[in-house]
Amino acid sequence: MSDSGGGMLRPRVILPFLITGTIWGSTWLVITGQIADVPAAWSVFYRFALATPALFLVAALMKRRLRLTRPEHLLALVVGIFQFSGNFLFVYHAELYVTSGIVAMMFGLLMVPNALFARLFLGERVKGGFIAGSGIAIIGVSFLLIHEWQANPDAGVIGGNVVLGIGLALLGILSASVANVVQANPTGRAVPMVSLLAWAMLYGTVFDLAFAWVTTGPPPLPGAPGYWLGIVYLALIGSVVTFPLHYNLVREIGAGRTAYNSILTISVAMLLSTLFEDYRWTWLTGGGMVLAVIGMVIALTARRQKAVQVQQSGSLRH
Repeated sequence: MSDSGGGMLRPRVILPFLITGTIWGSTWLVITGQIADVPAAWSVFYRFALATPALFLVAALMKRRLRLTRPEHLLALVVGIFQFSGNFLFVYHAELYVTSGIVAMMFGLLMVPNALFARLFLGERVKGGFIAGSGIAIIGVSFLLIHEWQANPDAGVIGGNVVLGIGLALLGILSASVANVVQANPTGRAVPMVSLLAWAMLYGTVFDLAFAWVTTGPPPLPGAPGYWLGIVYLALIGSVVTFPLHYNLVREIGAGRTAYNSILTISVAMLLSTLFEDYRWTWLTGGGMVLAVIGMVIALTARRQKAVQVQQSGSLRH
């Protein structure tokens, strides 16, 4: 890893960092335009039907091997079902009921189930600072969810559709976390990441097609140009362009520092929700946002220190 004290300010680091964080922060809002008049399941399928061949092309241009062994294909299938089907299907449906920026904030807590599953299945230990930071972040996000519930005119006694949206978002987080942890096993580490993602996306897209057809009927073909522009943006810019940038960042500055990108992502998502979804800030939401960001920084710092220790101990075994 070539990073040093001032490495984060190098153009080859800071530019991809800002680009990926801004793009991923914007995708949450773009999704809302994909689910207004078209069943969410079909929008998920259209997105990955376009992104899949493009990602295979990226893998080929990067000269990564595309032939996978049978265990590697099985892993790609599992990752595809949880990441590119379950995760996105839950997220798209969640945004029918909850503000896009709030769903993005919830996904900032993805590190929590990641750590729990890694502890359970991979035996990784969790540092005290990570637990404390995660607790602060959860309290902050809870403040935002309470406001979302209160602001919903159909909230009623149990929160109405907001509770459904929160539940769907939580299921999306769990699905993404399972995919993250599963691909970290020895089989996954032996496969070029872009190749694994390309095959996983292919398997997920096939499942998305079947799910959409069974649950909503034949595919609709909306005529609005804005809808298809959104599909192109999410598929090519939000899914394909950012992957090489992201994994280059991981190589340049390490996974720990790259994870701070999530702070930029949720900040952009909340800003866009404020500008385009008329999200109203209060003392409750402002305090929740501050607590969530502080908690995530504390947790990510502890996580990064732990990752360095694991990397060093791992290098001793080579």
